[in-house]
Amino acid sequence: MTLRFASLGSGSEGNALLVESASGATCTRILLDCGFGIRETVRRLERLGCAPESLSAILVTHEHSDHVGSAYAFAAKFNIPVWTSHGTYRATENLRGADRAAVRFCRADDMFCVGDLQILPYTVPHDAREPLQFVFNDGARRLGVLTDAGMSTEYLCTHLTGMHALVLECNHDREMLANSAYPWSLKRRIGGDFGHLANDIAAAILTRVRHDALHTVVAAHLSKQNNTPLLAAEAIAVPLGASAEDVPIADQEEGLIWRTV
Repeated sequence: MTLRFASLGSGSEGNALLVESASGATCTRILLDCGFGIRETVRRLERLGCAPESLSAILVTHEHSDHVGSAYAFAAKFNIPVWTSHGTYRATENLRGADRAAVRFCRADDMFCVGDLQILPYTVPHDAREPLQFVFNDGARRLGVLTDAGMSTEYLCTHLTGMHALVLECNHDREMLANSAYPWSLKRRIGGDFGHLANDIAAAILTRVRHDALHTVVAAHLSKQNNTPLLAAEAIAVPLGASAEDVPIADQEEGLIWRTV
């Protein structure tokens, strides 16, 4: 059994993470968020060697456009089930239109399975209706994902304990955000408790959950205006005891090539 993941792209212009569990001829592929248009999603999947028809499910974390994107239309076109919370489903009513995607519901702390993958949703502090993030488990390895959260909580740290790989939001550098041209209201939203993770908060979370078996931490959802890959990598490298050059970055345009958990 092999568990691996790759990013189609990560940032305010669109997010999608591909998670795959494979054993012999059996393969489970899940797309976590679908924040790009249909054609662009297909193009980015093909870049990773995957056809849309090979997807087992799409998970939608919350209703913001850079995450939900074309999820319902894409799912309807390629006959893929969508998993999301009741709150996100209600908040995306205006996006569903005539698309007849098969929607299934999940909620925090209720594990469900898609193919060979066990999936545990957990809630995060973000300014959305019922946001969820996810932990993926193939029975031997665990991949945790945390983006779109404004602060650290005991609850989310507990859910991210024992991971072998982690995709972790490093959205902004506090000083860059404070000195940016963004209006004060937007700065307050991004930097608030229900906004996005600053580099230092991401580092603090990593300090809490780090253990010897955690071998891969990917910095994700970086702001183009208020962060740099180097600042994010330096923040992650410190609690890992690694160098910044060893921290992979999920890029907005190029995504991230396959990583084995």
